[in-house]
Amino acid sequence: MPTTLDDLDVIGKRVFLRADLNVPMRDGAVLDATRILRLAPTVIELADKGAVVVVASHFGRPMGEPVPEMSLAPLAGPLSAALGGRNVAFANDCVGAEAQKIVAAASAGDVILLENLRYHAGEEDNDPAFAADLARLADLYVNDAFSAAHRAHASTEALAHLLPAAAGRMMEAELDALESVLGSPDHPVGAIVGGAKVSTKLDLLGNLVAKVDMLAIGGAMANTFLHALGTDVGKSLCEHDMADTAREILAQADEARCEVILPADAVVAAEFAEHAPSEVVPIGAVPGDMMILDVGPGSANGLAAKLNNLKTLVWNGPLGAFEVPPFDAGTAMVARIAADLTRAGSLKTVAGGGDTVAALAAADVLSEFSYVSTAGGAFLEWLEGKELPGIKALR
Repeated sequence: MPTTLDDLDVIGKRVFLRADLNVPMRDGAVLDATRILRLAPTVIELADKGAVVVVASHFGRPMGEPVPEMSLAPLAGPLSAALGGRNVAFANDCVGAEAQKIVAAASAGDVILLENLRYHAGEEDNDPAFAADLARLADLYVNDAFSAAHRAHASTEALAHLLPAAAGRMMEAELDALESVLGSPDHPVGAIVGGAKVSTKLDLLGNLVAKVDMLAIGGAMANTFLHALGTDVGKSLCEHDMADTAREILAQADEARCEVILPADAVVAAEFAEHAPSEVVPIGAVPGDMMILDVGPGSANGLAAKLNNLKTLVWNGPLGAFEVPPFDAGTAMVARIAADLTRAGSLKTVAGGGDTVAALAAADVLSEFSYVSTAGGAFLEWLEGKELPGIKALR
């Protein structure tokens, strides 16, 4: 575990706080404030301890040029609200004279939000000179942006080598949660992995079969495994050219004594459309002119029953095309059982990934899991067993 806020003396210090405020917005309004709300405890703690808190983030992909639509200025208000109404001053740049002036004028407990880091090409280039410019604004560095930790950028990697560095509270919670499911978990450990393509999750599957006791594969990627085992999946989305790879993963799981669970029945339809006519069929009886769009109730019940035997569960990816009813039923049913077991204290549940978060929210269990990561690529790369540049720099 990297150094945390517990190890820093921040009284009277300027703290550069790397956040991830890359939140969904429409017409200047924040659509999902989760990342802002989760950042707030770190900001409040630093400010209450007497630090000047200099908050920095990227937003969108302006490609090293100022793009008015990607300014962080509209986020000063929502950040202030998340901090209980504390004033948040805004600097029109993240480096240079103006940023230095507003930071120099700040007093202990003040909060400053810098303009979009990616307005400067040096950010994504991990440019040492740009990192040095950022370092001039602060005495200490705190990274609370796990969701950006898989990118070796100036504010996530280079800057951590220039100032005394630590993880913020959100980063600390994220690392603790991930360590608890793959580092030193309570066994038996299970994983649910869904999504569209095996090809995008090869490293993830390869890493998981060596670490978990049970791996349930759902979503369209399950079709590729079923096809690899000789099952006709009809018109379903399937990576036919990945059959050999799927069989290799199954062989690795067998060698590691990891039980792999694939759907035994499926919800099929002729078209992917809301409330399209559908039926449940055994997995070996998928009509040639239909596609698998969800696990069947038998598969969902069987997987839910397996959860009762687990102590730890990591979840990445839905079991079906959850965005369109009725193909959300399998994911929702298993998610609610996992939430019930979490509430009862018998199962630790950690989930992450954009589609996973959306699916759990749709099932109304987002707050019931032990931990839900708001990170996308960083969460996936951690599950793949990769060392993230932003975390390595903090060590």
